[in-house]
Amino acid sequence: MNAGMRIAVLGASGMVGSRVIEEARARGHEVLALSRKPASDDPGVTPVAVDADDPDALRAALAASAADTVVVSLRTMPVDQEFLVGATRTVLDSAARLGIRVLVVGGAGALRSPGHEDLLVADDLAYVPAAVTAVAAAGVAQLRACQEHPGGDWVYLSPPALLEPGTRTGRYRRGTDTLLTGADGRSWISAEDLAVAVVDELESPGPQRHITVAAA
Repeated sequence: MNAGMRIAVLGASGMVGSRVIEEARARGHEVLALSRKPASDDPGVTPVAVDADDPDALRAALAASAADTVVVSLRTMPVDQEFLVGATRTVLDSAARLGIRVLVVGGAGALRSPGHEDLLVADDLAYVPAAVTAVAAAGVAQLRACQEHPGGDWVYLSPPALLEPGTRTGRYRRGTDTLLTGADGRSWISAEDLAVAVVDELESPGPQRHITVAAA
């Protein structure tokens, strides 16, 4: 276990980012909360105001962070693929120069569909209805941006098909690049348990570049 890390979280105020901060703090890590309007009453959390759409500001924030690792947990509604990919590339470029490990919380669309190894979840209507194909495609593009940095120290974590606020059980199943489903066919996890998986990966990095998790 790598205790006492300094973790920067980009997208700190979002569903995933806020829970990653809570989980990291519960384990004694120091956190920098990067978002447009950060705020925290926790003395172990340093709010850092930064616009992820401003590459220069983002690079400066990371350079000043002295972080050991950075978690990218960005979402936009409606989806903005150009922004998502651009911000991810900026983080990867900066992290490579600074020697910072990157964990990107991406999308389920980048995973392989269960039972169809040659089919991405993004292209499988059983999991991605037409209304959210743009969201799934953005996740695929974000993974591709990571893969364009073969020498960088990064990992891309795809959530299952359904990610929603819920209960922290501290338990989950871990997979690689194929969507995980339960016996009932559901593919889901609570945002709280996803945060557990994120911090577990930061503390004890695995060998894979693309991983996924689902409820136990």
